[in-house]
Amino acid sequence: MAAHRPYPTLDALLAAADEAGYDLSAADLEEALAAERPAAPHPDAPPAAHTALRAAHAAYESRFGHAFVISLDGVRPAERLDQVLAGIRSRLGNEPEEELAIAADELHRLARARLAHHVAVLATPAGASGMR
Repeated sequence: MAAHRPYPTLDALLAAADEAGYDLSAADLEEALAAERPAAPHPDAPPAAHTALRAAHAAYESRFGHAFVISLDGVRPAERLDQVLAGIRSRLGNEPEEELAIAADELHRLARARLAHHVAVLATPAGASGMR
C-alpha cells in the first residue's frame, strides 16, 4: 500500500486496504492477530465487568490461540461491553477454521475503521499541525 501513496481520496485508500486484506497469507493473518490486544472495558465499568471480560478473553485465547477481535464501529460506548461479551460467547463454539475466517473479516473491518479515523484526524487543523 505504501508504494502506491498518495491516495487521492479516502475511498481509494480503503479500496487499496481491501485489496491488501484479501491478499493476506495465513502467516500474515497470524501476525496481524498476534498484534491485537483485548479491549478493556471503560474505566468506569464495575469491577465485575473487568473480571467477566478478562475471563471471556482468556477462554477465547485458550481455544483459538489469539486475541478476540471485533469491530465495534457504530456501537455506542455504553453497549460495547455487552457486544464484546456476546461476541465471544457466540464465537467460542466455532471450529478453528471458521473462527479464523471470522477473525480475518473483523480485522478487515477494524483496519478500515482505523484508516478512516486516522485520515479524519489528519484532516483536522490540530491533526495536520501535529504531523508537521
